[in-house]
Amino acid sequence: MRLSRVLAPKDREFFDLFEEAGGNIQRATGLLEEMLREYPERSELARDILICEQEGDRITHDIIRRLNQTFVTPIDREDVFALSSALDDVVDYTEEVADYLGLYKIEAPMSQAQELAKVLQQCGRQIAEAMPRLRGFKDLTHYTVELNRLENDGDRIVREAIASLFDNGIDPMVVIRWKDIFERLEEAIDSAEHVANILEGIVIKNS
Repeated sequence: MRLSRVLAPKDREFFDLFEEAGGNIQRATGLLEEMLREYPERSELARDILICEQEGDRITHDIIRRLNQTFVTPIDREDVFALSSALDDVVDYTEEVADYLGLYKIEAPMSQAQELAKVLQQCGRQIAEAMPRLRGFKDLTHYTVELNRLENDGDRIVREAIASLFDNGIDPMVVIRWKDIFERLEEAIDSAEHVANILEGIVIKNS
């Protein structure tokens, strides 16, 4: 048995915080999907997504503070740090999408942006469902495979979306704005896949 498992403190606050982060991601990505699906009628949801982003920062700070105060951690310190950063990235990019929609005064959503928001929401759900299983280092293959599949879907939609911007003779300023938004959506989905890769590594190390 690994020494860290023997010495691990009974306090499992790290796992509680990771689950909290997973729930926060699910909320933020769900709000963005709703915002884009009902845009511009639900543009005020950007405020709620910003609150999620601030909550994500708070959870990350709590994890880092705990890391600095704990001699023996239930998983390797670098994995705690990498996972907390990756979880935070998903919410940060999600919030940037919502922010850009307002900053760029987007009047109507492109269908590909709605599709990407749906993919991101599904990523958020997979992460939230995977997190409680980390506590016992249970098999996460179902979730990591699904997150990889969703990232591939996202890549395909982004390529089609950017191609369509240049196909349709759209105003160059509109092209630039939407390209930024698509790239942020892609970054959010890529971050979710990064979470999957880190989770996979943690389970392998601790099984």
